Amino acid sequence: MAVMNDWNRQTIEEFRANGGKVGGFWEGKPLLLLTTTGAKSGQRHTNPVMYLADGNRLLVFASKRGAPTNPDWYHNLVAHPGVTVEVGTETYEATATVLNGEDRDRFYARQAELYPQFGEYQANTSRKIPVIALERLKG
Repeated sequence: MAVMNDWNRQTIEEFRANGGKVGGFWEGKPLLLLTTTGAKSGQRHTNPVMYLADGNRLLVFASKRGAPTNPDWYHNLVAHPGVTVEVGTETYEATATVLNGEDRDRFYARQAELYPQFGEYQANTSRKIPVIALERLKG
């Protein structure tokens, strides 16, 4: 876990230092920083995640690289759907909504079409990887 935390920390620092642009693994991929409130701890946690734009919402995928369990940030936003989104140089508050049924399937298929690793993630796990819509709060 320490390796992943270190990797996330380095990605977050690079994202913030370069106006939302990150190289290496993330080069050219749509990346945002998602800050959630811990379901149990109440602490704020920030994670880099890929997204798919859908009109005025951004969709994120709780893939955890095909692991058998959902990522911690997913449990956090289900418990506390108010999140902070950083995309490019912009930061805003949003509400997270888990998509179901055809909506979920259509957007996951689109993400897997654009980024084939998402198809591999789903093939590697028995859970249905959640798709979450992030909708900006009117402010």
